[in-house]
Amino acid sequence: MKCIINRRAEFSASHRYWLPELSEAENFERFGLCANAPGHGHNYVLYVAMEGDLDEYGMVLNLSDVKQVIKREVTSQLNFAYLNDAWEEFQQTLPTTENIARVIWNRLSPHLPITNIQVFEHPELWADYEGNHMEAYLTISTHFSAAHRLALPHLTLEQNSEIYGKCARIHGHGHNYHLEVTIKGKIDPRTGMIADLVAFQNAVDEHVVEPFDHTFLNHDIPYFAKVVPTAENIAVHIRDLLEKPIRQIGAKLHKVKLIESPNNSAEVYGLSLAEEEAIALKEPTLANV
Repeated sequence: MKCIINRRAEFSASHRYWLPELSEAENFERFGLCANAPGHGHNYVLYVAMEGDLDEYGMVLNLSDVKQVIKREVTSQLNFAYLNDAWEEFQQTLPTTENIARVIWNRLSPHLPITNIQVFEHPELWADYEGNHMEAYLTISTHFSAAHRLALPHLTLEQNSEIYGKCARIHGHGHNYHLEVTIKGKIDPRTGMIADLVAFQNAVDEHVVEPFDHTFLNHDIPYFAKVVPTAENIAVHIRDLLEKPIRQIGAKLHKVKLIESPNNSAEVYGLSLAEEEAIALKEPTLANV
């Protein structure tokens, strides 16, 4: 029987986004404060996912052995290091979060049956790499606060209460929504980036966080005048709002996860090109709603 196990590790390191073939002005224009010398640091958290058959002892791998491999091949070399100089790979391609995940995969895959490498630069930014050449995933998390009411306009209060319970009460209720947006793309062989991180964050802020924050969704967001703002419908709408802006920064929207509360969340995946074209034909003004 196949089983996936995960091992967590940590290392603290610094890095700098700087390309010697660019001028100082060009580096700061491209990388912003991340180009400052001598660099900046993070407490990185690493998750190594491994797959295998259960042995007679009920284990995929001996975790003590796994721990030693990760320490020998990765954390002992990167902990308290300047990443740009630590490994040859980072001299060719900058040590962005997504490229760190890719390089760690390449370092560990000869020794462990890896299925995924996940690297957290901080709690609101992480990358996943699954061994697919230069393709990786980058996720940012953010939040907004909003109120909503779950009710169909053609039903009575009693009927809506039967469907939605307390969520149908006429004055609504609020949540501190936690939003995770994941993009997919190829790592640039020089910058180490799937897409410009600032542009990614700006797209999410401009199209979702700023319009949604401190609103009553049913009244302030035109889309939800006719669509019940369940967590599922909100996630779908956020996906539709972000598809085009994410394409414009050179990546593909992979997943939107909306956490309404510690008990409830919804996630939807990005559309295929055919699905996007079909929506554009049926509802050409959707992105402007």
